[in-house]
Amino acid sequence: MNVNQVDKITEPSAAKSNQKRNLNSTKLNLTIKKYIPIISFFVLWECLTRLNITFELVNSNFFPPPSIIAVQGWQLIQTGVLTDSIISSTIRVFVGTVIGILAGVVLALIIGKSKLIDYWASPILNMLGPIPSLAILPLFIIWFGIGEIPKIILIAWTVFFPVLTNTIEGIKSVRPVLIRSALSLGASDQQIYKKVILPSVLPNILAGCQISLGLAFSALVVSEMMGATSGLGYIIVDARNYFKLSNMYVAIIVIGIEYSLFSYTLKLVERKMLSWRKGGFADAIEK
Repeated sequence: MNVNQVDKITEPSAAKSNQKRNLNSTKLNLTIKKYIPIISFFVLWECLTRLNITFELVNSNFFPPPSIIAVQGWQLIQTGVLTDSIISSTIRVFVGTVIGILAGVVLALIIGKSKLIDYWASPILNMLGPIPSLAILPLFIIWFGIGEIPKIILIAWTVFFPVLTNTIEGIKSVRPVLIRSALSLGASDQQIYKKVILPSVLPNILAGCQISLGLAFSALVVSEMMGATSGLGYIIVDARNYFKLSNMYVAIIVIGIEYSLFSYTLKLVERKMLSWRKGGFADAIEK
């Protein structure tokens, strides 16, 4: 084997190695870029609050620096209060969200199949949908008592309506020719739902889930502010009662982080299930 043959063998492997290295470097840069706005936000917050402490523009207790909040958060972790609250809140919001999504999708499929059910159900649902969770929580506490059940039901109630509305709109937008074609080929109702309707309405379902996720966390905090002995909402109420503003900021930031994790997970699911959707308006016009 001569030198030229050796070079021809090594060149492709070297090119692949360089390509892999460049790809990993690109992924790392993209990951870093995602966190630049968040890091910049906390750096700016730290600088402004430190300037406020120096010049005493407003009461510094109202706007503590992130460094002080981090110290207080670490103390809450060491005592176990923050860890227990995160676990309690995560379980509540997860269970309530899953129940709300399943109920919304199932009822939407039932309503979408029958015009008679749609005629009777839609006005009632349109009347109940705008009722805020804060207004209905006292009723749930009276009906179900103080415990986990009213909190989970309130979250499920809040999630239910956006998912229901988006799914119904998706069902109504399914092209009738697809359903007729499936029927002409001898498809059963179950096969039509599985092969035609659900794939068509999946983008609407996931959009409803994304909308309802923020509402679920709002309902979580509201439910934990009334009749709870644990949870991130309970930490906020306890901090208000004893004027522990650093604890309040800790709970608020953790709620934001937890919501971001839930939202990111949902986007991964959406990307996996809707992999056929590529690009978009921004990708088309950005240079």
